[in-house]
Amino acid sequence: MGFILMYDITNEESYNAVQDWATQIKTYSWDNAQVILVGNKCDMEDERVIPTEKGKHLADQLGFEFFEASAKENIQVKQVFERLVDIICDKMSESLENEHAAASGGKNLRFTDSNPPLQQKCSC
Repeated sequence: MGFILMYDITNEESYNAVQDWATQIKTYSWDNAQVILVGNKCDMEDERVIPTEKGKHLADQLGFEFFEASAKENIQVKQVFERLVDIICDKMSESLENEHAAASGGKNLRFTDSNPPLQQKCSC
């Protein structure tokens, strides 16, 4: 349900492949799959060839959230995974709420709303 699409900020070829990978994800994955674009190796600033703004712009074009990280130096790695989980959970909750609203005849109930107690007519 989620993808981390990563390119190397020191390698233009990996950046150029993002568009193709995004197309593959959209073509072959679930309709509601969530994607975060990550520019990796932000610890290698001296060797950077892809500016941060260029990565942000591509993410905006594709409708993805954007991070820069360093797997080697453990910079922003936890935040990327936590954000992806948050996005997936938000979309799942949204989907469930929409299904619940449709099943309840259009009433917009929240999951925390409780149903009225059942009246039992029992002679036991």
